[in-house]
Amino acid sequence: EKAADKFEERFWSGTDLTSLYNQITHNQEDQAGMVRLFVAGFSEFTRIKEQSQGKSADRLVEGAERAMRIALTRETDRLEHRLSFLATIGSTSPYIGLFGTVWGIMTSFQALATVNQATIAMVAPGISEALIATAMGLFAAIPAVIAYNKYSNQVDRMEMRLDNFKEEFSNILNRQALATTGD
Repeated sequence: EKAADKFEERFWSGTDLTSLYNQITHNQEDQAGMVRLFVAGFSEFTRIKEQSQGKSADRLVEGAERAMRIALTRETDRLEHRLSFLATIGSTSPYIGLFGTVWGIMTSFQALATVNQATIAMVAPGISEALIATAMGLFAAIPAVIAYNKYSNQVDRMEMRLDNFKEEFSNILNRQALATTGD
C-alpha cells in the first residue's frame, strides 16, 4: 500500500509518462503492484505505437489494456499466494483440537473400564489432556482466521485499487492515442 501511495503520488503529479517510465526502468526500481501495471501498459502502448504507424487509437489502447490485465492477474496471484496457508490453519486446527479432545476422553473412559469404583483422580488426567488439546486447536485457529480475514480484505482492496488504476491509466492512454492518431 505504501508503494502504491508513493507511485500514485508520482504518477498524478503531472510528470510526463515517458519520463516516468524511463525513470522507473533505468533506475531498476522495484516493479510490483501499480508500477508493474504502469510499466506493462506503457511499454506495450509504446511498442504498438512504434510498430503500427497509422493504426487507430482503439488498437493502441487495446494492446495496453491486455498487457495490464495480464500484469493485474499476476499481481493478484502474488498477493494471494500465502492466504491459503492461513485459511488451512484456521479451518483445520479446530479439528486437530477436537481429535485431541476425543482421544483424551476416550483415554479417560478406558481407565474407568478397568476399575470397579470410579474416582475423579482416574478421570481428571484424560479430561485435562482433552481440554489442553481443544485449547491448542483454538489457540492456532483463532489468530489464523483473524489474520486471514485481515489480509484477505487488504488484498481485495488492493486488487480494486489496481483495477481502478488500470482503468484510469487506460483513459489517459486513450486520450494520448487520440491525440497522436487524430481519430
